[in-house]
Amino acid sequence: MNQLVHSYKNLTADTDSAKETGRTNDPARTMAEILAVATHEFADKGLTGARIDAIAAATRTSKRMIYYYFGSKDGLYLAVLEEAYRRMRTIESDLHLDDLPPMDALKKLVEFTYDHHRDNEDFIRLVMNENIQRGDYLRKSQSIQQLNFNAIASVKAVYDRGVAQGVFRSGLDPVDIHSAISAFTFFNVSNRHTFGLIFQDRASQDKATTLKRVHVVELIQRFVSHSISA
Repeated sequence: MNQLVHSYKNLTADTDSAKETGRTNDPARTMAEILAVATHEFADKGLTGARIDAIAAATRTSKRMIYYYFGSKDGLYLAVLEEAYRRMRTIESDLHLDDLPPMDALKKLVEFTYDHHRDNEDFIRLVMNENIQRGDYLRKSQSIQQLNFNAIASVKAVYDRGVAQGVFRSGLDPVDIHSAISAFTFFNVSNRHTFGLIFQDRASQDKATTLKRVHVVELIQRFVSHSISA
C-alpha cells in the first residue's frame, strides 16, 4: 500500500504540527494544498532538486506534517504523480465521447488532450522528470496504471465504433492511436522552447496555438481514416 493510500485512510492531522504552523485542523484541505504546491516544486526542480522545506513554507505547514501525511519525500512525489494523472483522466472521463459520432468523438478527445497539455505545463514537466527516473516511481503505482488502462479503453471504444460504422480503417491498435495523440500534443509543450529557438518557429507563439491545434486534430483523423492504406 503506497503512502498516499495510507494518508487518505488517516485523515487526522498532527495536532502539534498544526499548532506550530497556526493552521486549522482540516486534513483534506491541507493535503490538497500540499499536493498543489508540491506539484509545481517537483515539476520545476525535479525529484532531486525539490525541497520539502520550500513546500512546507509555501503551505504554512511543517516538514513533520508533510511526512505525517505522505511518509517521505518519495511518497509525496508519488502522490503528486498520481494526482496529476487522476485529475487529467477524471476530466477526460466526463467528455461523454459515447454520445458523439466516432470522428467527432476522436476530435473532441484530441482537442481536450491538446488543451490540457497546453494549459498544464507542470504536468508535462512531471512526466519528463519521471522519464528521467526511467519510470521507477510510476511503476510503483497501481492507480496510475489503472487510470491509463481506462484511457486506452476509451480510445478503443471510439475506434471500434468507427470501424464498425466504416469511418475508421481496421487493423490499428488503440495504444498506437493514444500514443500518436500523446506525441503530437506533448511535443508542442515539452519542446516548444528549444524548437522555437532553433528553428525560429513562429508557430510556437501563442497566436498560432489555434492553428496548431487544428493541424494535430487533422493528423490524427487522417491516421485512422480510410484515406491511408493499412
